[in-house]
Amino acid sequence: MRNPLFYAKILLFGEYGIIEDSKGLTIPYNSYKGSLNFSKENNSEVSNESIRKFSVYLAENLKDEFDFQRLDADIKKGMHFDSDIPQGYGVGSSGALVAAIYEAYSLNKIDTSKELTKDKIGRLKDIFSKMESFFHGKSSGIDPLICYLNLPLLINSKTDISTVGIPEQKEGNGAIFLVNSGSPGETAPMVHIFFEKLKQEGFRKTLKEEFIKYNNACIDAFVKGDLNPLFSNLKELSTWAFLNFKPMIPQRLLDVWQYGIQTNSYYLKLCGSGGGGYILGFTKDYESAKEHLKDFDTEVIYKF
Repeated sequence: MRNPLFYAKILLFGEYGIIEDSKGLTIPYNSYKGSLNFSKENNSEVSNESIRKFSVYLAENLKDEFDFQRLDADIKKGMHFDSDIPQGYGVGSSGALVAAIYEAYSLNKIDTSKELTKDKIGRLKDIFSKMESFFHGKSSGIDPLICYLNLPLLINSKTDISTVGIPEQKEGNGAIFLVNSGSPGETAPMVHIFFEKLKQEGFRKTLKEEFIKYNNACIDAFVKGDLNPLFSNLKELSTWAFLNFKPMIPQRLLDVWQYGIQTNSYYLKLCGSGGGGYILGFTKDYESAKEHLKDFDTEVIYKF
């Protein structure tokens, strides 16, 4: 078996908003990775059983898309997903598995080795959306897409996704970083909360008029490398999330989330669906922010 590695991803901007057609920006995160494997590892039986159930789901929902004879034979041989991507942390553990299964067993694989058009990206996203729905109940397909392509992607809308260049990192004091909440989150319950909130007219209004405005402005500023508008809109975005996404913010992070807003020393936002796992932080002075967040493990993902 060919064993390509599939890396983690980080959705910098667009959590929940992309469901309502806001912009999104997602980048590969190569500190974590996974691949299909036959070696006996810890939890390999658990992973093998998960892939077996996934195969049953794929046979029911995408029966013409995969070589199930080969997939099921490999599952019987003990194939599992050998991964160090933390599960339930918002960095694409299920997305990487979906990408790996598609790469190894798709019968009609879309060729991404040459020209990567919006049409190809859109078709891949649709397939990945159906595949990853097994894990989350409803999936946009963005996570497996970024894990599969391993390129930064700009999501302009559900039907308009393209690769994008982002500014090179610099050895400055500023950083985008991960904050470990200390426990994993579950995507499906958080997405359910969001859809319940969407039933409220007031929430839909503020999502469209405020969240999407700040979110899209952050993306535009980040891609241009323009830090002043980035941080002014990050403050608005972090404040909006504190007021409107509180059920998705891990309880033990509420105080430090609010402290960052009040002192302007850093701004926190969800990394994926929330509820646990990682939270994203943005700061112009990482050493200072780290001191304020000393009760949490932090991890730099981008420097400026």
